[in-house]
Amino acid sequence: MRNTILALSCAALVTGTAFGDEIVTTTTSSSGTLSEYSPGSTFVVKESSGPVKYRYGKKVTYVTRSGKVLSDADVRTHLRVGRPVRVQYDMDDDARIINRVEIDDDGDVKVDRDDDDDD
Repeated sequence: MRNTILALSCAALVTGTAFGDEIVTTTTSSSGTLSEYSPGSTFVVKESSGPVKYRYGKKVTYVTRSGKVLSDADVRTHLRVGRPVRVQYDMDDDARIINRVEIDDDGDVKVDRDDDDDD
């Protein structure tokens, strides 16, 4: 009986040590102006400290400031160089891995066309 209790105690200790390790990920936010952008490859934000290059994560969610999730078509019309952005990212060694990009709600591309021929 004593050997059984000792064996169970040792097994619990080993299991707790092997499976008790947790990986903690901290998401950080940063903001600035989008200075370079190529979907899926380049995302550089000019921040107060200078330009910062980000890598794309497995899944990047694009949202407006009010929280609306943007479709791929919406991203193409809302996200462009010169726009203010807020980036949420995780660190992987020295790399910043994007998981969420927030842009202003008024990000629709507005084209002002002067179709009058009175120039």
